[in-house]
Amino acid sequence: MQLEYIDWIIVILFFILSISIGIITSKKASSSAEDFFLSGRKMPWWLLGVSMVATTFAADTPGLVTNIVREDGSGVYGNWVWWSMLLTGMLTVFFYAKLWRKSGMTTDLEFYELRYSGKSASYLRGFRAVYLGVVFNVITMAGVCLAGNKIGHVLFGLAPYQTLLIAGVVTVIYSSLGGLKSVLLTDFFQFIIAMVGSIWATVYIVNLPEIGGIDKLISNPILTDKLSFFPDFENTELLITILIIPLAVQWWSVWYPGAEPGGGGYIAQRMLAAKDEKNATWAVLFFNFAHYALRPWPWIIVGLASLVMFPNLEALQTAFPNLTENYIGHDLAYSAMLTFLPVGLLGLVATSLIAAFMSTLSTQLNWGASYIVNDIYKRFINQSSTPQQDVNVGRISTALLMIMAGFLSLIYDNAKEVFDLMLLIGAGTGLLFILRWFWTKINPYSEIAAMSISFCIAIFFFINAKLEQPLITLSGNEKLLWSIFITTLGWIFITLITKPESNQVLNKFESLVFTDKNGVINKYENFGFKIIAFITATIGVYATLFAIGNTIYGETFLAFVCFSIFLICLTILILIRKKIV
Repeated sequence: MQLEYIDWIIVILFFILSISIGIITSKKASSSAEDFFLSGRKMPWWLLGVSMVATTFAADTPGLVTNIVREDGSGVYGNWVWWSMLLTGMLTVFFYAKLWRKSGMTTDLEFYELRYSGKSASYLRGFRAVYLGVVFNVITMAGVCLAGNKIGHVLFGLAPYQTLLIAGVVTVIYSSLGGLKSVLLTDFFQFIIAMVGSIWATVYIVNLPEIGGIDKLISNPILTDKLSFFPDFENTELLITILIIPLAVQWWSVWYPGAEPGGGGYIAQRMLAAKDEKNATWAVLFFNFAHYALRPWPWIIVGLASLVMFPNLEALQTAFPNLTENYIGHDLAYSAMLTFLPVGLLGLVATSLIAAFMSTLSTQLNWGASYIVNDIYKRFINQSSTPQQDVNVGRISTALLMIMAGFLSLIYDNAKEVFDLMLLIGAGTGLLFILRWFWTKINPYSEIAAMSISFCIAIFFFINAKLEQPLITLSGNEKLLWSIFITTLGWIFITLITKPESNQVLNKFESLVFTDKNGVINKYENFGFKIIAFITATIGVYATLFAIGNTIYGETFLAFVCFSIFLICLTILILIRKKIV
């Protein structure tokens, strides 16, 4: 497999487009920190929603899905480990998106000095800025860089440092020049390229002579136990591990980028950049629909097809003998399948993966830099800084974050390892982020306890797994459950033995985010309708996901039933829309 001139032209044109957008938007972005990080709070829902989807269309996501489909024989239903997070997203849509936009914050970390007060609140804001904006953000980007390194080697024959240098420099240039607006605009084009590339590649791969079309793929004996949407209900252990734990525990208890309980991170940044509360709500709703229903199947199908072409890791090692041994994992299979693409299409798909890589990095870089500027530099270092100083610090931070992520990516082995580590880091903190808007007893010490406990447990498990003789042997789900249990118990205990905020602070916060149209503080306005919307929208998205899957499988009747359920759910949401936004 070798890229021809037409392939390289497509890739280079994409780089030129990305940098051009950064240059065009740089003048406006330089006006102030709000313009650089929030685009002046004038963004429409559709652009924000597409940007969120593009961000989660990371270079490591196709590899992660392929890894899940292939590893441990789980197949399609193994994706419940992330499908379950739809509930988290829908919670944000109907209960928190409006609150975030009404708050008027620049970053979600300003929440800490709105909801809490005193030195503990200031410390928490600064600590969280370093913890999320630097440490956690770099860990996340390193996982994306790892995927980029593998793609760069398989498709371009590049060493890891070469991949990072080329794609990383381009990303830093347009992100640091144009701020969030350039990120949003490039995300829009990157999403279109990524979707077209992934779908077209899937169709071509499925029709390879070795695969023989979708019907032969689905009927291939290798895939007999891998096509079901749900694990075998008679296999209790598998049912609990794959389905019950994610749906009953994980979605509300774990903080994960893009699926933060109650919203946060770059999702909050997009909501804060919206024109108004309605645009913030519709943006997150579109994101969740596209992320969980429209996008997964091309990756899943390629993952299934990869089992025919590369049934095990030995086959991958044979196909790529020059690849470092620690890079040989099931997540590599997605990139490996792309080597069968023809000239032209290969360039488009390579560009789509580069787009996915750069989209995620640009968002993470802009988001992380916003914390460094707004919640560290302006808050603690230079409170009288000029707009130009703020923008300059943001640009320098963008470059430094990219460099740190690139170095860390050389330590990771595979996408699933990164995913599991991030789940552990956020395990047990989710319930706090959901309740802190409503439970007045929660205070800064609750948050500090939750973050500290979960992080220490995650690092212990991560280091323990790297030892030749681990101190403790637990499965992935056992680690997650223990972390959730210990962290949740810890922060609730701290909450109960410490003092809540004063009524003055609480009243000021609640008057800001909970005031209804009549000027009355109403924390539970239309709560019943929001619960109905939450349940209905969740069912509707899952119905769409399964409708597409059944259509691919040739199960026409089941596809019709699922699509009908989606239409019923959509009708309900339209009827109650004025009560939920």
